[in-house]
Amino acid sequence: MTKFVVDAGAALRFAATGTPLPDAHELLAPTLLRSQALSAMHEAVHQGSLTAAEARERLARLNRLKIRLLGDGVLRKVAWTIADDLGWESTYAAEYVALTRLQADYLVTLDDDLARAVQGVVPTAPFDALLDPRS
Repeated sequence: MTKFVVDAGAALRFAATGTPLPDAHELLAPTLLRSQALSAMHEAVHQGSLTAAEARERLARLNRLKIRLLGDGVLRKVAWTIADDLGWESTYAAEYVALTRLQADYLVTLDDDLARAVQGVVPTAPFDALLDPRS
């Protein structure tokens, strides 16, 4: 089984596809995923790129996805260290990186800057790896 940490952008895109998760995969995310997804959908509605109904439906699909949410003290401590090591002010992205380091095979993000920043820190995979049962 391949374990993928998905950030909010990747999780929302996956939810938007409506594609079932291959049995060979497990999704993980820090507990902050739900708040970040909610905020991203609210921002999309505010900017006019989605209707409120579309955003709510995407959130409902996200809530139905089998994503193991984690957020214990070890994760927070490792996230703090990663943020320090990478010179980041915020620990939000560092939580995804820390969870990948601690429990997953790959980080999946749609954020190209984040993917570049974590090269050599944790392995990343493209979004399409979530759809491929051979990954």
